[in-house]
Amino acid sequence: MEIVANILVGLVALEHLFILYLEMFAWETKGKKAFKGSLRPELFAPTKVLAANQGLYNGFLAAGLIWSFFITDPTWSTHVAVFFLACVIVAGVYGALTATKKIFFIQALPALLALGAVLLK
Repeated sequence: MEIVANILVGLVALEHLFILYLEMFAWETKGKKAFKGSLRPELFAPTKVLAANQGLYNGFLAAGLIWSFFITDPTWSTHVAVFFLACVIVAGVYGALTATKKIFFIQALPALLALGAVLLK
């Protein structure tokens, strides 16, 4: 189960690195395609700085999950992974409630699966 947990945590981290990329560096290009329907096309340029700030926070979530792989104490590693996965879940649920329901399936559900695997390892 530990391997499954590590794979799922790694996938959530990679997803948030990708979101960082979209929001910080590709907001007006690939971001438009990825977030189509969430924001009118003419609003991408004026919201570029806001998206970059949001992307930075996604990077912090990814960094915390990646950090959990380098902690040698298994208890602390688990605690750090649980904390950052919980942050992802809260952000995903909030996004689903306030922006679009698909955020739950894209962000919160993978983190919930990873959290379950981490708690069962």
